[in-house]
Amino acid sequence: MNLVVGATGFLGSDICRRFLQQNQSVRALVRSTSDPAKVAALQSLGAEIVTGDLKDPASVAAACQGVRAVISTASVTISRQAGDSIQAVDLEGQLNLLNAAKAAGVSHFVYVSYSGNIDIACPLSTAKRTVEQRVQESGLTYTILRPTNFMEVWLSPVVGFDAANANVVVYGSGQNKVSWISLGDVAQFAVESLTNPAARNAVLELGGPEAISPLEVVKMLESATRRTFTVQHVPEEALQAQLVAATDPIQQSFAALMLATAQGDAIDMTATLQTFPLRLTSVEDFVRR
Repeated sequence: MNLVVGATGFLGSDICRRFLQQNQSVRALVRSTSDPAKVAALQSLGAEIVTGDLKDPASVAAACQGVRAVISTASVTISRQAGDSIQAVDLEGQLNLLNAAKAAGVSHFVYVSYSGNIDIACPLSTAKRTVEQRVQESGLTYTILRPTNFMEVWLSPVVGFDAANANVVVYGSGQNKVSWISLGDVAQFAVESLTNPAARNAVLELGGPEAISPLEVVKMLESATRRTFTVQHVPEEALQAQLVAATDPIQQSFAALMLATAQGDAIDMTATLQTFPLRLTSVEDFVRR
């Protein structure tokens, strides 16, 4: 039995689907406030649904009983509810989960973090690096996945990249390259981490097949749509000022992530693809899709 935490999210639900397609049993941890349609979709795929919350250690301990592997994708950065915070979920909640996994005798813990190249101090970075360290010290077999920017998020209207209306926000000069990665590819790495020896007690930096600057992405989109895009730049200085001025931990963290994107994040996948022979989704694939 594989426990997926964050199961109603984009990444977590895809991981559930991929496990179930391989006829592997899945227990999906959902909250009492989760979208009923998303929960029903998981049930229709064959997932066992358990209700709990990372902020409730007892519920997490119950969810871990009889589990072989835990895959945690949960974070407040995309979806959060009353009482959620980076401290309560991304730090303390993840540590609650790790402790429950150890107590239940889980054999493999897969933690989805973010790129190791992100070194701008912020509450989210503190939480993720702390959890990474605790996972490595836990005594459990572990895999830490460090994906760079998800193209489905960072090349979408969620962050102002509105390709449908040919109007995009670019952080910084837009000339620094990023190895944009697809959520689906990260989901596949998570699934394969349980059986691939190269993932055993490993930290995997994950990017797409090539590093492309935001302005190069815009050119691809203009070519594909035969439209001229309006590009609004947010200077790095403005992002730095936003980071310094922010008082809310989530605002601070988003400012740091935008600044990190402006600075670029190129990840060489050559060595990783020798042990994980996957066909990675390119930005061109994403644009066509």
